[in-house]
Amino acid sequence: MSSACGCNLCPRSADVAQLVEQRFRKPQVTGSNPVVGSIQKMSASANSVSIIVPTLNEQENIAPLVSQIIASAVPFQEILFVDDHSTDATADMIRALAARYPIRLIEQNCADLGLAGAIVSGARSAHGEILLVMDADLSHPPERIQDLLAPLFAGTADMVVGSRYVEGGSTPGWPLWRRIVSRAGAALAYPLTGVHDSMGGFFAIARSRLLELAPQTSGFKIVFEAIVRGGGTLRVREIPIAFRERLHGKSKMSFRIALRFFLRWLHIAFRHLIRGPDRSAETAKAFGVSSVKINPESLGVD
Repeated sequence: MSSACGCNLCPRSADVAQLVEQRFRKPQVTGSNPVVGSIQKMSASANSVSIIVPTLNEQENIAPLVSQIIASAVPFQEILFVDDHSTDATADMIRALAARYPIRLIEQNCADLGLAGAIVSGARSAHGEILLVMDADLSHPPERIQDLLAPLFAGTADMVVGSRYVEGGSTPGWPLWRRIVSRAGAALAYPLTGVHDSMGGFFAIARSRLLELAPQTSGFKIVFEAIVRGGGTLRVREIPIAFRERLHGKSKMSFRIALRFFLRWLHIAFRHLIRGPDRSAETAKAFGVSSVKINPESLGVD
């Protein structure tokens, strides 16, 4: 099968096919493999994991991402790519892999705009009981997937977040202005969430819990939305990650979008200081967690 880029799935995709074939045709649990052996205790639950990956013009990143997920040796049921009207060969790359392997493509309709909307669409369609959400741009480390899932399987957390801002986390390659804006957003969110990095998009949660806490989400930061809606009932654990800069494709973020996002946070923080802590439902409404639609380009700030 050929993709829109005019190649036969390119060399990287051939590598993906080989890795995926090894992953799904050969037994993974062996006594001599220390990595797989550590997963053995949770294998029954891990097989019900759906990995959700929102996409928008990420054709160069699809094959490497799948390769890295397979190489992580974490059992999963499916990878759901939720595409937001990509204009490149992203969908073709996904379909080519989905023809043989447990990968599905979900194309958003006009009612499901933005990154958070894509995640909720994926959650509704997922077959797994546990959701692992990550970006398509290779910024989130697949080798940390196991660490995000383990507390859920152990019953010690309801949501596990890959955090840039706890000890051991980092943002290598980021320009200074982006570090400042991202840190400021996370700091403003902290009094309401108790989480150091509720602005990220690399997290794990039970499917039923996410759908309960983020129904018809507006497109604001979904980790933040879920925590605020949880009203203190959601046990959240942060796992340090190195959030890498993308190598391929164009970032969805610009300084203008980041500044607009930052000004919005200043407004919300000021209102919160004046009014004091709100009840969870009122706080969620104040933060735009209802079904109000937002321009998708405003969702790209990390």
